[in-house]
Amino acid sequence: MSKHTFKTEVSQLLHLIIHSLYSHKEIFLRELVSNASDALDKLKYLTLTDDAYKEIAFDPKIDISFQESPSKTITISDDGIGMNKEDLTNQLGTIARSGTKAFIDQLSGDAKKDANLIGQFGVGFYSCFMVADRVEVLTRKAGEEQAWIWKSDGKSNFTIEEGQREEPGTTITLFLNDEGVEYASRWEIDQLVKKYSNHIPFPIFLSYDQKKYDDKGKETGEIEHKREQINSAAALWKRPKNELTDEDYHEFYKSIGHDSEEPLLYIHTRAEGTLEYTTLFFVPKHAPFDLYQADYRPGVKLYVKRVFITDDEKELMPTYLRFLRGVIDSEDLPLNVSREILQQNRVLNSIRTASVKKVLGEFKSLAENNPETYNEFITEYNRPLKEGLYSDFANRDLLLELVRFKSTSQEGFTSLAAYKERMKEDQKAIYYITGGDEETLRSSPLLEAYKGKGIEVLVMNDEIDEIVVPSIGKFNDVELKAVNRTGAADDLKSDDDKKTEESAKPLMEKLKKALGDRVKDVVASTRLSDSPSCIVADEDDPTAQLQQMLKAMGQKNMPEFKPILEVNPTHPIVKGLESSGDDSLIDDVAQLLLDQALLIEGVELKKPAEFVKHLNRILEKAL
Repeated sequence: MSKHTFKTEVSQLLHLIIHSLYSHKEIFLRELVSNASDALDKLKYLTLTDDAYKEIAFDPKIDISFQESPSKTITISDDGIGMNKEDLTNQLGTIARSGTKAFIDQLSGDAKKDANLIGQFGVGFYSCFMVADRVEVLTRKAGEEQAWIWKSDGKSNFTIEEGQREEPGTTITLFLNDEGVEYASRWEIDQLVKKYSNHIPFPIFLSYDQKKYDDKGKETGEIEHKREQINSAAALWKRPKNELTDEDYHEFYKSIGHDSEEPLLYIHTRAEGTLEYTTLFFVPKHAPFDLYQADYRPGVKLYVKRVFITDDEKELMPTYLRFLRGVIDSEDLPLNVSREILQQNRVLNSIRTASVKKVLGEFKSLAENNPETYNEFITEYNRPLKEGLYSDFANRDLLLELVRFKSTSQEGFTSLAAYKERMKEDQKAIYYITGGDEETLRSSPLLEAYKGKGIEVLVMNDEIDEIVVPSIGKFNDVELKAVNRTGAADDLKSDDDKKTEESAKPLMEKLKKALGDRVKDVVASTRLSDSPSCIVADEDDPTAQLQQMLKAMGQKNMPEFKPILEVNPTHPIVKGLESSGDDSLIDDVAQLLLDQALLIEGVELKKPAEFVKHLNRILEKAL
């Protein structure tokens, strides 16, 4: 027998699970049955595609039994792929995914919410320690002769020793604690399996002892041992939609999505004709925890003729729809399809293309028919949809109808189509502002002229907006223009504005000379009313925020951002400089006009000491 110590993060995780999640402890059975089903899926696939496994007598089933005395136990057994000693150490002694720390960080103290996280982080097995003082796992890997026994009390260590098992598979025995004794019951187990695992495509049998009664209803003293199937064992996605209820879909989602909440939306499609396939997709109410992580876990499983192929293939659906959970089941792919073939397979590409259009079409229908639910959807998934604008050119027009933005004139979110309907008759473009946080953008001096003329501006405070929106160009033949670039202001200029700009040129030249290479240019601004200055980017240059974002992404050798400083020639501060011959005053004011414009736009000053020095000199002269 060998003794092993849990990895530090596993010990911490087990402590949190055991002491924090008791109020939702019933999910342990869901997780263990799902693991058993996955093990059966894997062996079924190998017996069909790998000659080394075709001789194995595969009789897929999951058996559950319980004992009420002398000790209360629950046993879950399967005839799946099984594990060897190395697998036991790697899978039950550590946590394979890198999400362990993320799981611990996500725990809120709200047991119900925390329980939803189990499974998402690859920690489903450990939920059994919510109801058990100790756990034994007897397992034998398919294709190997030696069986192994893993034992642990879920505290600090585990042991592994040789065991005996006639057939491949795994048997898990839970020695129940005070919190788990209630589950050593026929009715509890039956109810939980029907609630969480009725769709599992393998039969689940429950064994139990039942007292015999005579025809008068009296006990005979005899005990009858019974074994009965307690799930439907049908692939839910292959059943006709008219046979299924919302509750059927919701319970199926909760099982595959490891979620205790109902999905926001489900989309069930069966295609017949040139290609035959079935898809069932769910949109979770809340975004998956790893949505913005590079190593996100895909949520869509691939089946071929109901045979599980993979749930770790990111090519099944485009990256921007990675929040989807569900199933793709094809009748036209070969069972022994490899991952390399998957990525280039024409059948799968056709399924993917049609599925994306179907999903986006359902989102559009939701937006039109149930705006309140669609608003919930957008709150969680607006940003991923924007990624699609950049990566999925074929569906860009539809995605443009789906994405939403904040606005200077509307509460909540608005669409580009709704903005266009509200445009003034002489308005030439859809105007927007990008940058940091929403509050900073709404208080930007760049909006003053648009507010004064009653022109709506879209407020785009997602980092991705800086990259995506300029690539759009036009929406329904209307150009999109960023107000923090030079070109947008030209639409607002009157003849009087042009005369004012011309007369202000000498002062602008003085300010530009004072600022030197800190700016690309200094120009008189007609878009400012209350503020003395603002910064904008030239049409072909990155904005300050975009440059900061690119640097954070690792692009270190970018040229230095040089803004164009726009100065309000009618502002008292600026007008006071027109007749001044004090070069040091002009220099100080020029530096302050630029620095305050940078600060308002959320740009960090490189030399704050210089800013303070110029400010102090101005204060001295004022006093």
